[in-house]
Amino acid sequence: MKKIWIFAGEASGDLYGARLGKALRKLAAERGVPLELSGMGGPEMISSGIPVKVDSTELGVMGVIEVMKLLFTFIAIYFKLVKAARRERPDAVVLIDYPGFNLAYALAMYFSRIKVVWYVSPHLWVWGKWRLPVLARICTKMLVIFPFEVEVFARTPLRAEFVGHPLIDIVSERRDPAVVRERDMFLLLPGSRVMEINRLLDPMLDTVTCLAARHPELRFHLAAPREKIAVLCRERIGIYRKKHGGLPDIPVSCGDTGLWQQRAGTGLAASGTVTVESAIAGLPLVVGYRMNWITILLASLVVRLYRGYFTMVNIIANKTVFQEFLQHHFCAKELLGPVEAILPGGSRRREVEEEMAEVARLLSSGTGDAALQAAAACLEAAGVSGEQQSHTTEGEKK
Repeated sequence: MKKIWIFAGEASGDLYGARLGKALRKLAAERGVPLELSGMGGPEMISSGIPVKVDSTELGVMGVIEVMKLLFTFIAIYFKLVKAARRERPDAVVLIDYPGFNLAYALAMYFSRIKVVWYVSPHLWVWGKWRLPVLARICTKMLVIFPFEVEVFARTPLRAEFVGHPLIDIVSERRDPAVVRERDMFLLLPGSRVMEINRLLDPMLDTVTCLAARHPELRFHLAAPREKIAVLCRERIGIYRKKHGGLPDIPVSCGDTGLWQQRAGTGLAASGTVTVESAIAGLPLVVGYRMNWITILLASLVVRLYRGYFTMVNIIANKTVFQEFLQHHFCAKELLGPVEAILPGGSRRREVEEEMAEVARLLSSGTGDAALQAAAACLEAAGVSGEQQSHTTEGEKK
């Protein structure tokens, strides 16, 4: 029996973890290896049948103040999971992004002599290059989903393996040929965290109000990743409508972001994984983010924009695909012009469509399903060799 634990602390990691678990089971079954999965995750991993030791649904916070509020929760979870690993001795622990927690956990696993596979590299190339040698030492394998990250680890003993971005497969699988992109449908993607809704939704609604006045043909929709966020968005839209005039109808749906990324003509989004997802789906966006000022001031001391951008789509392309706005620049006054430029018929529309297609090409590994490639590497780290298992299978057949 091989034991593999998967740790995901955010919505995107939870989705990738669920797919990885499915791929691990498939490969393990093909190779005749009994496999036991466990770990930390949210609704996607839970619904995929992975028993989680910790539900991380509400643990995906960002910012110094927000993390401090949950500090003792994180500490308790950390010690609980370290103790469990030392007792149960998994053959490998797979950590998905979530560096604040996972870096500390990886170090504990290293000293416990438990193999660590990192799937979706932490963005140390932005905020912690000095940690690269440490990460290279404590990890057995580094599986990256952005092609440029292979270069980041090139100067360390740890060789990073580009396995392709899982969103390429996810977006392709859920694409509905019956859905036609509606030129006049405008999509709002304000984020998956409560703090993102509280900081980003009102500037988005200001922009929608201006757009509705200038482009009366536009219709609007907001897609939320889960019900708690959908409820909060509806509440804030209601409050905004009472205080301001001119806000058009904005229906809010939950759990169907992929459908709306295929259906909408243009969008406005919080910076995050959803921007990569939208680029692959072919939805032009304007992107922004706002954080607590204390967080942004502290971050400015250690964070250096990689390739000059904070939006992942732009970093991948090494050029401005989606125009991006940070902090007080994320406001209707500055957003309106860039949004109008990417509306159907806008001055940047064709350019953005071509560059999104190039980003999707760069994210494809060219060798098939990203989750299966990652699963094969994880099984190898856990001591399951594909070649050895195939010999065993042939022997059993004889």
